[in-house]
Amino acid sequence: MPELPEVETVRRTLIDLVAGKRIQSVTVKLPRIIQPPVEPEQFADALAGHTIQTVERRGKFLLIMLDGIVLVSHLRMEGRYSVNKADEPTALHTHVIFHFDDGTELRYKDVRQFGTMHLFKTGDHFQLPPLNKLGIEPLEPAFTLSALRERLDKRKMSIKPLLLNQEHIVGLGNIYVDEALFQARIHPERPANTLKPAEWMRLHESIRSTLASAVEAGGSSIRSYVNGQGEMGMFQHSFSVYGRKDEPCKVCSRPIKKFVVGGRGTHICENCQPAPKE
Repeated sequence: MPELPEVETVRRTLIDLVAGKRIQSVTVKLPRIIQPPVEPEQFADALAGHTIQTVERRGKFLLIMLDGIVLVSHLRMEGRYSVNKADEPTALHTHVIFHFDDGTELRYKDVRQFGTMHLFKTGDHFQLPPLNKLGIEPLEPAFTLSALRERLDKRKMSIKPLLLNQEHIVGLGNIYVDEALFQARIHPERPANTLKPAEWMRLHESIRSTLASAVEAGGSSIRSYVNGQGEMGMFQHSFSVYGRKDEPCKVCSRPIKKFVVGGRGTHICENCQPAPKE
């Protein structure tokens, strides 16, 4: 958390809030957030004087596009951005501040301190970690049924860990994999190579529709997620299984079960998502 819908929502709000703003200086209060290939001091020096052109997204990463430079930001568990006036009090756990020449600031707050920032010259950012090995975007036209199957349908691993692997499909995390598998009526422990053609069709459609609906709702506010304007997402009110342990299934009224798959807490309806045969 956040996953693709939340990062996409942050991207959209940040464009309205920071596009066209010129960075006067940068304050880095927690140096380990700044990742190679630059050091914190280089990071601040390199950004000073540059103007934000737009904000893009690749999977769960935000790409803040400046004139000649790309800032690649991963929010991890609880990272968030806000735009504030320079004279407003700075919240606890604010680790990086971008000071604009119009008297406003873009502030990055991260209670758990897992977020990362990389800085690249434009054009280099897709050639180096962390973006160079990312898989296909599930909301792009290239994410076809055949593209999904080409990546996964020969694999013997359980389908859920495969969907969580960002080298196959980007942006999917625990919430939306659980929701998509429920919509597709597929048990998360089913080996990918046992899925039938109709199940691949349902899974492809459920991934796209679940993510699209979540983006439309502004994402899901779990823990501390808010968008760039401090507003909560609303998709959590539409969850079919995630976070609904022991509550009745919205389809068959059987209780939702929770267990662990690949080290991740997993929610299913045992009736709608039959367990794989021995």
